[in-house]
Amino acid sequence: MRSAARQSRLPSRRRRAFTLLEILLALALLGLLATLLVGGAGRLLEGRGRSAEEIFWKAATEARRYALLRGQDVRLAYDGEAKAFVASTREGTQRFPVPVKGELLIDFLGAGTSGGATVLIGGSLIETQPLPFVTFYADGTCSAFRVQLRQSRAGEPRFLQIDPWTCAPVLSGAASPGGRG
Repeated sequence: MRSAARQSRLPSRRRRAFTLLEILLALALLGLLATLLVGGAGRLLEGRGRSAEEIFWKAATEARRYALLRGQDVRLAYDGEAKAFVASTREGTQRFPVPVKGELLIDFLGAGTSGGATVLIGGSLIETQPLPFVTFYADGTCSAFRVQLRQSRAGEPRFLQIDPWTCAPVLSGAASPGGRG
């Protein structure tokens, strides 16, 4: 009698477990849903407009990468009429359009806080002697410069400070190694 009782219990245990095929099918469906979710999120991010600052960083990154890979200097300038960053080498140019509505003023400035001539417009100190271009060198460094972005002539300027050794943004408000901010 015990053997008959055991045999009746064994099949019931097997019926309660998932088979390998069911587990693989569930994992495949989860993978498909994850792929659709990631793809949809990517399309949502692409659909939003890119800011002038994002386009600048893309242009600067590409200019530096090209200079490093090709072993030649790259000049980066901003064309205000075409609203585009222009990277130039001996071999040609590449444009990075900035799709913004209205007026957009972008200037490259020397690395000093106010090394050029400045003028006070609408309560904001604006530098009036911009650099015509900045250079990304073949060794991975770049000109010491800042970027001044304004939405209009009287608009409040935003500044991006660029580290000449890494061509990356200088973090504002970071504590220095000596303990002073």
